[in-house]
Amino acid sequence: MERYKKITLLHSNDMHGDFTAETVDEKLTGGVSLLSGYISRVRKEEKNTVYCIAGDMFRGSVIDSDYKGISTIEIMNAISPDVVTLGNHEIDYGLSHLLFLEKCAKFPIINANLYIKSNFTRLFNPYKIIEIDGMKILFIGIITEEVIAQAKKDELIGSFVDIHEAAAEIGRICNAYNSTDIDFTVLLTHIGFEEDKQLAAILDSNWGVDIIIGGHSHTFLEKPEIVKGIPIVQAGTGTDCIGRFDIVVDTQENCIDSYNWQSVEINEHNCVPDPEIEKVLNRYKSETDKKYGRVITRFNRRLTHPDRYRETELGGLLSDILQESLGLDIMLMGSGGIRLKEMGPLVTFADFTRCLPYDDPVYMLTVTGSQLKKMMLYVLRDEVWQGAHTEFYQLSKGLKVVYDRQKKQLLEFSFNGIPITDSRPFKIGLEKYHFVNFEEFLGIPLAEVEANRKITVVSTSEKDVIEEYLTTHQHLDRETDGRLTLI
Repeated sequence: MERYKKITLLHSNDMHGDFTAETVDEKLTGGVSLLSGYISRVRKEEKNTVYCIAGDMFRGSVIDSDYKGISTIEIMNAISPDVVTLGNHEIDYGLSHLLFLEKCAKFPIINANLYIKSNFTRLFNPYKIIEIDGMKILFIGIITEEVIAQAKKDELIGSFVDIHEAAAEIGRICNAYNSTDIDFTVLLTHIGFEEDKQLAAILDSNWGVDIIIGGHSHTFLEKPEIVKGIPIVQAGTGTDCIGRFDIVVDTQENCIDSYNWQSVEINEHNCVPDPEIEKVLNRYKSETDKKYGRVITRFNRRLTHPDRYRETELGGLLSDILQESLGLDIMLMGSGGIRLKEMGPLVTFADFTRCLPYDDPVYMLTVTGSQLKKMMLYVLRDEVWQGAHTEFYQLSKGLKVVYDRQKKQLLEFSFNGIPITDSRPFKIGLEKYHFVNFEEFLGIPLAEVEANRKITVVSTSEKDVIEEYLTTHQHLDRETDGRLTLI
């Protein structure tokens, strides 16, 4: 038997329904047609090619949202990945719907650390062994703890979310299949780049993990990060690029002999469109274009949301709309729920839906100035600036927070120009996702706040509120005004 064999391992992550190509620097870039064209070309050029996806196929486009992921599964069936792991957004349409979508998938979906609490039954196959040209490749899927935050209403669901717990689960699987002559092992994770590095650092070398292909943090890399000899990679976000490993495998030693990794741009210069994928995509696009093409408002100019961890123009406008419409003192709007980096000046229903793909009730809570201060200090803690994937908020007008990161203290904390005293009460608004994860996201027990005043639902749909406001207000504008200043 030939000792050294070559395999090409292609990978994507966090595609988020990025189905259509766009013109960037005067060339057509991204989209599933060009992506599929590149994958098909490599499959023809390279004898042993495997394509995998490290989570978050769903969310981000009206085609995905309107069909609740069914369209995405059909498009992915046409592209035909060899193995896919779950991302946190795969559960957005509900766990039961996800299990239905898995039945629609013609490709394996793996996950090792999501389970039923009562009997520790895994919801998905934890691994996939792919056999190609006499080689066996073990893929193991690991998901982020954020999936539990989304599924918190369902007390039946649990997950090995701690890095050490996840590592132990990987060890169990690797130990169970070491006897089957696995040539190399790939962790297909959706936990974030920093967490991938932590995970690699504590893996036992005897388990034989060779590569970590990650997702969740949307990290673009020029070269792999090496931790304990394990290369860790991601391919950014969307379909503008794809990761590519060209690997030489030592089949006698059951390990990787050598490899080359690169991030390949998906554009019309590198890729030929796939007409079959375009047929599937256009069938859905023609339907959604009719529904989502209408104009709902026009801003004075394009408003931006370039970074979830700072005050933004778009975030300020949306939080102000909810504050004003719902009669709140302060709206704390989840910054990560705003999914476009810019919107306007013309705003179509498609833009609106892509910007706000989630729809939650809004809860009104009464907090004291002291509690609000603790919440803000927790949101602005060091962990945020050290690369961790944490929750952050866009603040509505009136609240002014000036925070010194070095001193870890608020230099100014005022409302409508008046310093906030510890006893002053405030009616604040929170989306349901943040309400059900109150202590985890905001750092104080919910019971403390419940003792102040009864918590009420002031809107069953934040999107209804925002859409109604936008359709009745034209030429809106918003500039960042220092309501959140970081020093």
